[in-house]
Amino acid sequence: MCILISKDISKILPHQYPFIFIDKIIKYVRGKYVIAVKNVNFKSSFLKGHFPNYPIFPGVLILESILQTACFLAFKSMTELCKKKLFYFSSIDYAKFRKKVFPGDTMIIYVNILNFRTNIMRFHGNVVVNEKMVCDTQMSVVYSR
Repeated sequence: MCILISKDISKILPHQYPFIFIDKIIKYVRGKYVIAVKNVNFKSSFLKGHFPNYPIFPGVLILESILQTACFLAFKSMTELCKKKLFYFSSIDYAKFRKKVFPGDTMIIYVNILNFRTNIMRFHGNVVVNEKMVCDTQMSVVYSR
């Protein structure tokens, strides 16, 4: 089931090509959680250098995929008055990488809101590929104008 595809997501997030790392949203509940998908494409230019003859999707981009998914949920969870603000990465409590992500893999991204205050959202995120945990993290984003 697909709720939103990349062109719809680009209308919500300020991130645009080539720096959008969510392909579709498959489920979300306002103020609670979201599930997104990122297909790791063989054609991504950064894979040529990370690493030659052994391409791996960079860990920092796995985290970026989680952050963008969290920002989507934050935008969808806010009041209309606040939606003109931008979200910025604020902190990372921890991040554990358990497996590598390769071209051709499909990342399933799960984000749950831990708490949402006036200007900060803390969340737990993880990524699964082929039913195996790839990354587990806890981070925060802040919003301001």
